[in-house]
Amino acid sequence: MPEESSESSPCKAKAASPPWWRNEDWLAVATGSLLIGGVLVGGRLTAPAFAWSDGGTLAGTVLAGSNVAAAGLLGLVCWILSLAGLALAGVRVAGVLAGFPVVFGLAWLAQVLAGQAKVNALGLEYVLFALGLGLLVSQVMGVPAWLREAVRTEYYIKSGLVILGAGILFGEILQAGFLGMIQALLVVSAVWGFGFWLCRRWRVDDEFGAMLATAVAICGVSAAIAACGAIQGDRKKLSYVTSLVLIVAVPMMVLMPWAVKALGIPELVGGAWLGGTLDTSGSVVAAGALISEGAMKVGVIVKFSQNVLIGVAAFALSLWWAVRQREPGQPRPRVAVIWERFPKFVLGFLGASVVFSFLLEGGTVAACKPTLGALRTTWFALAFVCIGLETRFADLLRLEDGRPALAFLGAQAFNVVWTLILAYLLFGGLLVAPPQLQ
Repeated sequence: MPEESSESSPCKAKAASPPWWRNEDWLAVATGSLLIGGVLVGGRLTAPAFAWSDGGTLAGTVLAGSNVAAAGLLGLVCWILSLAGLALAGVRVAGVLAGFPVVFGLAWLAQVLAGQAKVNALGLEYVLFALGLGLLVSQVMGVPAWLREAVRTEYYIKSGLVILGAGILFGEILQAGFLGMIQALLVVSAVWGFGFWLCRRWRVDDEFGAMLATAVAICGVSAAIAACGAIQGDRKKLSYVTSLVLIVAVPMMVLMPWAVKALGIPELVGGAWLGGTLDTSGSVVAAGALISEGAMKVGVIVKFSQNVLIGVAAFALSLWWAVRQREPGQPRPRVAVIWERFPKFVLGFLGASVVFSFLLEGGTVAACKPTLGALRTTWFALAFVCIGLETRFADLLRLEDGRPALAFLGAQAFNVVWTLILAYLLFGGLLVAPPQLQ
């Protein structure tokens, strides 16, 4: 299998299609499904801990023998499945055998760095550290040939996305309530449309625009990853988008609760505002708690509603992108061509969501959640280490002369204003009575 160039690194190669059983998308679906199935039949690994505050807690928790063993077992499972999946894809197994432990070690270290209490309080996620460590290795030491076979960003991302589907539950729409779902739909549709229009207005290419708009409109990093896979996007652009998301999220998490109090915004309105604009559930909880318990509850409700829409957005983006991939003047592609271009991992994502939403009992879903969460995070951390290993730092700085960053900030500014208006209308008692929280 020819080696991919870091200069042109799409989330899916455009080469001739391999047999379906060697197709990377189907192999990712198989990998994610095997892991989910293993957890469902009782193979529930202990999720390693990463939270620490000083040298004592680092040694006593993260570096404790039992915790290191839990992380090692998790890595071993992912290593074995990667060897099997990538071997079927035609990758040289010896390279994966030697290189995967290095990639996993960097991914583990990224989660340890993000778990430090002060770093965690700033909202800096493992994604940023995984990307940074990969970039550090690639810029300072370079990536040796024996390691490159294990640098398989798309396979890791798609496998993680299939597992992510098990955590995106349609039943959470009921938890979110009618008002939360209405706000989520209005925020996602309006912000995505404005963000994509702004990208085109400022001459940002459509691939970049789709990832930027999805990240701002839905839930940041997870949505950007899903969008990249759905449109077969460039990995350098994905790393750029996720970096923007994480950098902008930190001041927003601090300034928005302060603005709620300084401007006298009602706490339920403030919570809905936070839930619709901050990009992770963790940041919503942290920022909402700075206002009140009620604000935190409403914020989580709205965030759940937007998270549910990841699958819908990925499916819609996949169809849209498959249809538009044609040369000017050519007729629209037939259904068979759309199916060939459609990223199959999306079906695994949706299938996992349907199973965990409608076919399993709540107790089973809750019991599986810690292990599946650890597996999902591990695959995403592997992917972002690989993005860093494949990317030249100068490439990130030069991407489209900074226009994507301006488009992102413009879309986020629109998001902040539009979501505040909706929060007042829906949770401020202007249109309907505000909800009564228990």
